[in-house]
Amino acid sequence: MTPSDTELRRTLGVGDAVVVGLGSMVGAGIFAALGPAARAAGTGLLLGLAVAAVVAYCNAMSSARLAALYPASGGTYVYGRERLGAFWGYLAGWSFVVGKTASCAAMALTVGAYVWPEQAHAVAVAAVVALTAVNYGGVQKSACLTRVIVAVVLAVLACVVVVCLGSDASDAGRLDVGVSTGAGGVLQAAGLLFFAFAGYARIATLGEEVRDPARTIPRAIPLALGIALVVYVMVAVAVLSVLGPAGLGRASAPLADAVRAAGAPGFVPVVRVGAAVAALGSLLALILGVSRTTLAMARDRHLPGALAAVHPRFQVPHRAELAVGAVVAALAATVDVRGAIGFSSFGVLAYYAVANASAWTLSSGPLRRVVPVVGVIGCATLAFALPVVSVVVGAAVVGAGAVAYGVRRWVASRSS
Repeated sequence: MTPSDTELRRTLGVGDAVVVGLGSMVGAGIFAALGPAARAAGTGLLLGLAVAAVVAYCNAMSSARLAALYPASGGTYVYGRERLGAFWGYLAGWSFVVGKTASCAAMALTVGAYVWPEQAHAVAVAAVVALTAVNYGGVQKSACLTRVIVAVVLAVLACVVVVCLGSDASDAGRLDVGVSTGAGGVLQAAGLLFFAFAGYARIATLGEEVRDPARTIPRAIPLALGIALVVYVMVAVAVLSVLGPAGLGRASAPLADAVRAAGAPGFVPVVRVGAAVAALGSLLALILGVSRTTLAMARDRHLPGALAAVHPRFQVPHRAELAVGAVVAALAATVDVRGAIGFSSFGVLAYYAVANASAWTLSSGPLRRVVPVVGVIGCATLAFALPVVSVVVGAAVVGAGAVAYGVRRWVASRSS
């Protein structure tokens, strides 16, 4: 292949990169993750959100520094490979691709559940096909669609906040941050809420398509994270003030239940539309991120080399995008993976642990290493504070990836 066959076109500016990150973070997670987190933490939900935000901040800062040095597709797969060695890069890439592929199917099924519950699987497959086609047409088209999605979702969330806080059902006494479930519950809630924060990775994985990455990426990542954090805090406070921790923990559709309890049942359909649009935004950005990491791993032959091809006209990894779309569509058609939040969080926390460890090698003094050290400890703590099933399955899948890497290396050494 010539360089033009394998290189992507740099078209995204700071605003585009921020929007892509927001499309992942201000997505279906805020509509779905608050309930499970409230069940885990009780009155400590806001503390769990704060812990998740601190860990996300450390991960974001580490990712921003590394992305400025290594502006290539693949994100932490590339950083781990360059700073820690081939195995750690591979393990980060494996954790990301497997965990986020499950997240893609979960988001697709969320779209189906809100749009047409009786035909959720069919709608999910249609959504995957449509968004894969959008991504195939070029990253700029994806960024434009994401702008529309983010605008709609932010408008819906703003209405939820206004309706809840402006209602007679709102009670500031329900915001008590006392820990009723112990530190374990708070940490588990933080791990579940981290699922919603992890979208800033999409900015780093698109590093090869960003203009002036050394300047753009370090600005875009903290901007996107900061906006998402403000939105999450406002929505969590508004919903808690109406439902309280116990009511929020029982809610299957927390935001819809909150506006209903606030005396605005006519707004429930709007929230449902907002949730469907948010899930579409998350799915669009997830497919972008997974396909770029697949591209990077295919370049190094950890995945089939054919997936490293770049379309000569659209300048996208078209084979990787089609492969990811096909796998996600198959999962969405056959398996109910809406409970994959914990599993996805485990994989992504493993991914960011490698990012922080890679960033640690960049620093020359103890003070400059505080952020990556806190990031590594935070990722490990939250990963193993997740529900037991998520930890067991996540560890098994990451372990399987490590075994596959070892077998591949052994076969290669025998062949040579």
